[in-house]
Amino acid sequence: MRFNLDSQIAAQPEVVAGLLAAAPPPLDGHRPIVFTGIGTSLHAARVAAAWTWLLTGGRTRAAAVDAHDLALCYPLTADDQVVVISHRGYKRYPRAALDRARTAGATAIAIVGADAPPQNADFTMRTCPNETAGTFTVSYLASLTALGLLVASLSGPHAERFRAALHDVPAALRATLHVEPAANVAVACASTEPLLITGFDLDAITAAEAALKIMEGSRLWADAMSTEFSLHGTPAVFRPGMNVITITPGTDDQGRTSGLRTLLGQLGAHVWTCGQADEHLRFAPSDPWMRPFTSIVPFQRLTADLARIRGTDPDTLHGRLEPWYSAMTSLEL
Repeated sequence: MRFNLDSQIAAQPEVVAGLLAAAPPPLDGHRPIVFTGIGTSLHAARVAAAWTWLLTGGRTRAAAVDAHDLALCYPLTADDQVVVISHRGYKRYPRAALDRARTAGATAIAIVGADAPPQNADFTMRTCPNETAGTFTVSYLASLTALGLLVASLSGPHAERFRAALHDVPAALRATLHVEPAANVAVACASTEPLLITGFDLDAITAAEAALKIMEGSRLWADAMSTEFSLHGTPAVFRPGMNVITITPGTDDQGRTSGLRTLLGQLGAHVWTCGQADEHLRFAPSDPWMRPFTSIVPFQRLTADLARIRGTDPDTLHGRLEPWYSAMTSLEL
């Protein structure tokens, strides 16, 4: 059985390639930058904040803040630059964050889908049409592309590397989609909960996004942690038979991923790997800074495979089943 999710995953290289021609509004590296969103959009915000730090060599340090928290808890000033990511552009707290930024006199930038309503922002960057699947795949990579263009407008010692690597992403995505998925991972993970996903550096953000996709699309409980976090306290709940997918780092983690895998094996867990070499789940090589684009793709495809095995519908999330349908449709997001 094929889902709309499968075609959405396949469409990503061309969507990213098309968006790379856009002209973003410039960011000012001498002013604070706050990236904000909820869920998948917050994951994209976290990547953009890290990119800002990396491109500028630490000269500009951005924050990534949950839009609910930003709208209700933290002050903004006229010196701030607030970038709000929201795929459909109508959810309550991303819009409230934009309103708060405008009230404070901050520069407000909205990154939204092509079909989103007008935004209360100084600048709006449009990404892609509404998805035909309930899990945000194309929208996530489209938002990352817009954010990458924004960050690339900054000056810094690594600007040329970043810009060149960003424009190489479509080719890396095409190569990743030519990698045959490993069906045995989905079969093994489909019937046990929870599924844990771990990663280091930018891969920790991919792990969080992957866990969310798997929960949305297959209704399998998944969790994500950074590699180091998973070594502190949480081994108390590691158990025989649990499944863990560990992302092989693209930068030196001083052996912590290897140590985690050894520990999990000693405790009887099933350890799966995701990376660029001889791994259970694979993605194509790219600049380490661009891994958020490619490393998520095996997990998007795993979500679709898990849905097929578990009989769920990733195109509607809850398959219009009760009581989820009534409960979620009555909730204002």
